[in-house]
Amino acid sequence: MRASRPLPALALPLAAVLALSACGGDADADEQAGGGAAETVSFTWDRNVNAADEAADPELEETTVEVPKDPETIVVFDMASLDTIGALGGEVAGAPLDSVPGYLEKYLADDAFNVGTLFEADIIEVESQQPDLIIIGGRSAALYDDLSEIAPTVDLSLRGTYIETLERNATFLGEVLGAEEEAEAAIAEVTDGIEEAKAATADAGTGLGLMVSGGELSAMAPAGEDSDARGARGGLIYDAFGVEPVVEDIKAATHGEPVSFEFLLETNPDYLWVVDRDAATGEAGAQAAEAVLDNEIVRQTKAAQEDHIVYLDPVAWYVVFGGIDTTKIMIDDVLQIAG
Repeated sequence: MRASRPLPALALPLAAVLALSACGGDADADEQAGGGAAETVSFTWDRNVNAADEAADPELEETTVEVPKDPETIVVFDMASLDTIGALGGEVAGAPLDSVPGYLEKYLADDAFNVGTLFEADIIEVESQQPDLIIIGGRSAALYDDLSEIAPTVDLSLRGTYIETLERNATFLGEVLGAEEEAEAAIAEVTDGIEEAKAATADAGTGLGLMVSGGELSAMAPAGEDSDARGARGGLIYDAFGVEPVVEDIKAATHGEPVSFEFLLETNPDYLWVVDRDAATGEAGAQAAEAVLDNEIVRQTKAAQEDHIVYLDPVAWYVVFGGIDTTKIMIDDVLQIAG
């Protein structure tokens, strides 16, 4: 009898042990199923804390954000990032829908929600959707403070050269999406394409990048190493694609940017590389760049007489520049002269 009495007392500890073991097994199973600590990717950049004030001098602050891998809900304010995410097999849940070019709409979720504009976020809508990752860049860089309170937010604005930025952003997004091999292959493809385009421009003589808007002309100039994103965008035809500027210092020669039709005849480049800004921004009732340049003065230029006026895809070169698919469009634009 005495030997059997301890059994009830032992039963409680044994039950507790079994319960704890079961709990431990559940925890292990949860962790194996993805219930453990989420894996992240670090992203570091020099953030301009004065981005909201265009008149203020940039004040850079090194910022590091831990981004969850395989995020379920991605919000993007930067069209180049939407481009690259889609090109790598990802999908975007929220974006400024009115600003998404037609060729990138396929990378939006079927039930994609509108997050505002490229310049102003619909904070209430973004917060209600509980995103796992928010991406800003360029025009939307000033939104960082507000958006970073909702979810991990990174700024993928152009920094360094075009190629450096493209490689950095594609590599980072590839890590986030678990598409490292796809990112590596995409980078190799566009890098090879740019080299092919540069080989074509190397034998094309001189060129002038030209922005047409409101019936007026602006000469585009090489950006230089210290240029802002706007300057880098305008200088792409030279800096990324190797076109030889028709004059050594275009900014000095034009006393800024606006130029006359006579300037085209005076400098007489072998090629004119034209971006129709009004077409890029959807300006209602605007005169097309081709119509603006169809006049007696321009017809006297070497570029016009030799059919060397190249009209570049306005959305790719002015709005989106920086994504994988967009860079392929730009490469094809330049390679028109190789045909």
